[in-house]
Amino acid sequence: MSAMKRKPVQQKSQIRWKRKVLAALLVLLCFASLVLMETQYPQVVSLSSLRHRFIVKPKIAFLFIARNRLPLDMVWDAFFKGEENRFSVYVHSRPGFLLNKGTTRSAYFLNRQVNDSIQVDWGEATMIEAERILLRHALTDPYNERFVFVSDSCIPIYNFSYTYDYIMSTSTSFVDSFADTKEGRYNPKMDPVIPVYNWRKGSQWVVLTRKHAGVVVNDTTVFPMFQQHCKRKSLPEFWRDRPFPADPAKEHNCIPDEHYVQTLLAQEGFEGEITPRSLTYSAWDLSASKDRERRGWHPVTYKFSDATPVLIKSIKDIDNINYETENRREWCSSKGKPAPCFLFARKFTRPAALHLLNLSVLGARRGAKSET
Repeated sequence: MSAMKRKPVQQKSQIRWKRKVLAALLVLLCFASLVLMETQYPQVVSLSSLRHRFIVKPKIAFLFIARNRLPLDMVWDAFFKGEENRFSVYVHSRPGFLLNKGTTRSAYFLNRQVNDSIQVDWGEATMIEAERILLRHALTDPYNERFVFVSDSCIPIYNFSYTYDYIMSTSTSFVDSFADTKEGRYNPKMDPVIPVYNWRKGSQWVVLTRKHAGVVVNDTTVFPMFQQHCKRKSLPEFWRDRPFPADPAKEHNCIPDEHYVQTLLAQEGFEGEITPRSLTYSAWDLSASKDRERRGWHPVTYKFSDATPVLIKSIKDIDNINYETENRREWCSSKGKPAPCFLFARKFTRPAALHLLNLSVLGARRGAKSET
C-alpha cells in the first residue's frame, strides 16, 4: 500500500517539474522575442520608411538637352535640394562629354549623362532623336511617371513642391499643340503616312506621361518620315557647306522638334489625353527689337540686366495663352482652379540666372500653403 501511495506522489512531482521547465522556457522565449524586436525595430521602421518614400511617391524625370556642360546647374541644384526621392535627372550632351566634378558643381548632375548621345544640330531630326534617347533611358526606371524636357538655358520659377504638385495633379501630358496652317512647313511627301490633317506645331519643351513617353520611344512610323522629309530651310550662311537650293523660295522650312511629338500624338489618336500648352515660357515676339541678336528664329536670351523680379513676376502673372491659328484661348488651371501657365522659363544666361537665384525670386507662389 505504501509503495502504491508513493507512485502517485512521484508522478505529481514530475508533472510540477515539467510545468516549471515549460514556464521557464516560455518566459525565456518571450524575453528573447522582446530583445529581438528591440534590436530589429529600427531596421523594420527604416525599411518601411524607405518603401513608403520610394514606392508610394512617383518621380518626375528631368531630361536636359545640353551642348556640353550645364551652365545653370547650381540654379537647379537649389531647386532639387531636399527632394531626392521625387525626381531623377538625365542629360544629353555631345558624345564623349562627361559630367564629373570638373564640369559640374552639383551632385545631382554627376555622371547623369547618357552613354549613347549623338551630335545634335539645331533644326535637324537629330534633336528629336536625342529626345527619344533621353526618354528611353528614363523609362528604365519604373518609378518615373512624368518626363520633363529642359534646355540648358531654362530655369524653374517656382519651388519643387509647387512644381511637382502642379504636374502630378493631372493625368494628362502638357504638350503645346495647334494646327499649323502656314504654307511651307508640311511636306506633301509625308502623305499618306502623315496626312495633313494630323500635322501639328508647338514647343518642343513638353511634359509627357509615362504612356506617351512610351509612344514616342516605340514610334517606328512618324520618326522615319521626319528624318526624310522634315528639314529646315537652307540659310545663306550655310550654303557653303550644303548644296545650293534650286529655288530657295520653294523650300520647306520644317523644324522637326517643333512638330514631332505634337504630330505623333495626333496621329496616334491621343490628343484627348493632353493639355494643349507648354509649361515653359519663351519670348518670341521680337520683331520690333533694336537688338539684332534678339531677332530671328530663336527666342530672346535674357541677360544680367534683364534679370529682375519684375520680369519673373510678369511671367508668373500669365494666366492664358491665345492660339490665333485655331481662334482659341487656353485659360490655365491646376486642380480645377485658375493657375499660372508657366513653371519654367528660358533662355537665361548664367549671370542672369544666378542673379535671380540670389534675389530669391525663384520660389513659391504667394498664398499657396503647400508651396512654401
